[in-house]
Amino acid sequence: MFLVAVVALSLITVPLTGGSLSRLSEMRLRWTPVILAALAIQVVIVSVAPGGDHWLHRALHLVSYGLAGAFLWVNRREAGIPMVALGTLLNATAIVANNGVMPASASALRIAGVASRTGGFANSTGVAHPRLLVLGDIFAIPKSWPLHNVFSIGDVCIAIGAALAIHAVCGSHVGRRRPRRSAADDQAVSSETPVRTRS
Repeated sequence: MFLVAVVALSLITVPLTGGSLSRLSEMRLRWTPVILAALAIQVVIVSVAPGGDHWLHRALHLVSYGLAGAFLWVNRREAGIPMVALGTLLNATAIVANNGVMPASASALRIAGVASRTGGFANSTGVAHPRLLVLGDIFAIPKSWPLHNVFSIGDVCIAIGAALAIHAVCGSHVGRRRPRRSAADDQAVSSETPVRTRS
């Protein structure tokens, strides 16, 4: 939910920063079926069929992150993708360390008004003896706010990367890259600079 809110805010602010939402249709990302498969796996194991073999769900959760990693690698040169990849790596590290589940702190769950699931698979939940909890869902959107939920530092990185990617594609001032100066440009500038001599 946190990521949904950030993406929505990014889309709203594109026109305010000189960008055009119509340019989103020009985005060309490679291996899009791979990332769609990763998202589909997470939807199925969390929302559609959370019951069943607990360890199978955990394994599929890890597989979804592997697919996401492959997608991010082939698109690593696109604006914002390196930051998204960093966030995904941080989340994956916490999930691997906790046997396929993202650990959530009790305080964050309480603030967000989210109860730990006792039956069926949960991609994020309270863990009895969490490892690397600092990388887990330790932040929360209060339950009195819309889209209340818990999120991690990895989610923050993913959100920043997604926002940068959206603004870069849409050509807004936020995501606009400064052109790199070539060696020829530097030489031209240096040749035009007057040399001062002592009299």
